Amino acid sequence: MELKDKRVLVVGAGKSGLAVAHFLINKGAAVVLADSSNPAYPGGELDRLAAAGVHLSLGGYPEVKRGSFDLVVMSPGVPLTVEPARLALEHGIVLTGELELAYRFSSAPLVAVTGTNGKTTTTTLLGEIFRNAGNNTLVGGNIGTPLVTEVERYGPQDMIVAEVSSFQLETTNTFKPKVALVLNITPDHLDRHVTMEGYVDAKAKIFANQEAGDFTVLNYDDPRTAALAGSSRARVIFFSRREAVPEGVYVKGGRITAKLGTVEEDICGWDELGIPGAHNLENALAAVAAAKSLGVATTSLVHTLKTFQGVAHRLEFVADINGVRYINDSKGTNPDASIKALEAYPEKIVLIAGGKNKGSDFGSFAEKVKERARVLVVLGQSAGAIADAARARGVENILYAKDFKDAVVLAHRAARPGEIVLLSPACASWDMFKSFEERGDLFREVVLGFK
Repeated sequence: MELKDKRVLVVGAGKSGLAVAHFLINKGAAVVLADSSNPAYPGGELDRLAAAGVHLSLGGYPEVKRGSFDLVVMSPGVPLTVEPARLALEHGIVLTGELELAYRFSSAPLVAVTGTNGKTTTTTLLGEIFRNAGNNTLVGGNIGTPLVTEVERYGPQDMIVAEVSSFQLETTNTFKPKVALVLNITPDHLDRHVTMEGYVDAKAKIFANQEAGDFTVLNYDDPRTAALAGSSRARVIFFSRREAVPEGVYVKGGRITAKLGTVEEDICGWDELGIPGAHNLENALAAVAAAKSLGVATTSLVHTLKTFQGVAHRLEFVADINGVRYINDSKGTNPDASIKALEAYPEKIVLIAGGKNKGSDFGSFAEKVKERARVLVVLGQSAGAIADAARARGVENILYAKDFKDAVVLAHRAARPGEIVLLSPACASWDMFKSFEERGDLFREVVLGFK
């Protein structure tokens, strides 16, 4: 992709948009960075971009018409229904995103991970697996560093592991990872994708360009995900925690077992994993499938599986105060993720839930709340919807919080020794916070103040 002297509109001045603007201006493009709001960043980030030659169009979008731009780069947080995207398509202007742009300039083998839940844990685990196996490894994408910032520093002997979201995949057209993982597909982001079919189609773009010699890793236990096998031209490797698959990674007699070919290989015991919960077993199985596909030695792989302790904001232990354990699962941003969090612990739970609903139904989540939680603390935009769903299923001990700090205090007062206070909101954070990280950080801060 030749970018020198090309006129490029970058839509969205968030983390991804800023990274793209820096990348493009360094490639000699004429860049306009636009955002419908007027974001303020500490440290003069926008001022530095302007000084480098980026034209800022904040508080609105510039006119997009035939001949005005050669390329429009969409930030993942901006839907393709906004005017610049619609007009670019109407006038035949190339429309792309940061993930596709990064891929065009990459030369390292790429492992890409998507799914409704488990992406961050699996991506981070794979990064550790490849690093411990001796690979110079970049971990980024939808977590941490935008790929476009670092991708050119990694060559054919290195490794890139990327978490990729449905929003990022929407704007890809040549993107082709060596290994593509789809962990699961459950209802999420329907406020953007509208239908499950649209959501599944976006996820499936992760392997759309793969060929023989590439690998597609799919969850055999999840019907929507398993059904994608027929759409991939790559070698399909299944993983399952429920049954032995003909070829793939599965649990046999409590042991993680890999069969890529005709020979079964014992990897390690399920109970030896460093991360708790059945959902994390699935994440580990997927990671083993990807690692073995690329020839990682079993001894190195097992060491990482045993020592990896998970990621911040995903079943993160915060403190034990007077016999009550506090767990930060702020990354539980949809009902299915929070169901998995509730299932991870045998103890009774005081659950903090609520935030911005992304078009989810809370019925199944409420069933699990009834089964696992002694107390439910609700807050935020979806507090009423969660409380109604829970009450309809017989949950009686429901507390309403006026704000986030109040929710943590209410949970603290309600908890008994031997129980767990679990923040797993089943919702996005955007009604109260900029990100789930900010929400989890405040939870940690308030909890540690109880000591």
